[in-house]
Amino acid sequence: MTQVNLAPSPRAGDRGSMNLLIVSPNEILRNHLASRLQSGRWHIDEALSGAEALEKAERRQLSVVLLDSGLPDLQAEEFKALLRSQCPDTEVLPLHPHSGQPVSPAPASGAAILELARELERSHALAPARRLGPAEDEMTVAGGLPNMVGDAPSMRQLYSMVELVAQRDTAVLLTGESGTGKDLVARAVHELSLRKLRPFVVINCAAIPEALLEAELFGYVKGAFTGAVQSRIGRIHAAQGGTLFLDEIGDLPLGLQSKLLRFLEQGEVQRLGSTDTLRVDVRVVAATNADLRRLIQEKQFREDLFYRLSVFPINLPPLRERMSDLPLLVRVFLKVYSRRELGVSDEAMARLQSHNWPGNVRELRNVVERACILANNEWVVRADHILL
Repeated sequence: MTQVNLAPSPRAGDRGSMNLLIVSPNEILRNHLASRLQSGRWHIDEALSGAEALEKAERRQLSVVLLDSGLPDLQAEEFKALLRSQCPDTEVLPLHPHSGQPVSPAPASGAAILELARELERSHALAPARRLGPAEDEMTVAGGLPNMVGDAPSMRQLYSMVELVAQRDTAVLLTGESGTGKDLVARAVHELSLRKLRPFVVINCAAIPEALLEAELFGYVKGAFTGAVQSRIGRIHAAQGGTLFLDEIGDLPLGLQSKLLRFLEQGEVQRLGSTDTLRVDVRVVAATNADLRRLIQEKQFREDLFYRLSVFPINLPPLRERMSDLPLLVRVFLKVYSRRELGVSDEAMARLQSHNWPGNVRELRNVVERACILANNEWVVRADHILL
């Protein structure tokens, strides 16, 4: 086997590029930071875990490491100690646990650290705003929240509540009928928060069999059960520093509710087959279309868990209670699903407005998508294209 001998790269203050390693399990954060450092001054590499980062440090002389504190395998201080013993000249710039932004270095920090911090600050100030497409433009103007559409008073109130709570780490409980957009509101809470560059992890409590749900939520160690051939972190741990969205929380099995409550109260998770607890920093947003108070009376949902999740409850209005938004929603969905500009006849719009919409916005979206297909080469959606 041929040994490849890597020549040392220039250090801070030398000419040429310097080796920079971004260490984070969050792909969005890694891409964001890498895109801001395309000056040619840095030779950029990435690692998903502490172990992978240490392996790359052995093979390449690193100038700077951008370190995410939420590593899946090592604590930040443990990683820095190992790196210091292995590469004493490598400088480490930690990332803020919520925003993902580099923590400002002290004046006494190394030259490479100070140069990197200044470059990141400049690139952040000069970064152009993302250009929205036509459908996104209309959504933003109409709602002011990512992918939320509507100008009815109930929607305006919803936007205000989301903007208020997003900046805090308060637990949010989203209620409302199926199809009202609870998943969009959960994502908006995340994207408007200081955690927006960290993971947004979704788990549907109704979609995973009870026997597997505990392992999905909390993780497991090798040998914990038949088929556990390697250790794995759970969805809660995977959301480190970010937001965990627990959809259909009313379907969470009663046996797991006490374990979820312990995580919410103590900020710790214990993997299946292990006695060790792991500290996690995760913001929780839960959603349900069930009547949790009724489930509490029927002994199907823990009352203490309900109060822990519903610190800030938000109820989403059904479409039938904001029918003034229907024409706007139709226009947005036409832009999304039609290959050309389509109009809507008065008869078609009247048919849409006379419907009760038990499936809410999701049902409307499906009806408009179907109408776009049926309109084929025509330029107007007719009433017979509206199948309800």
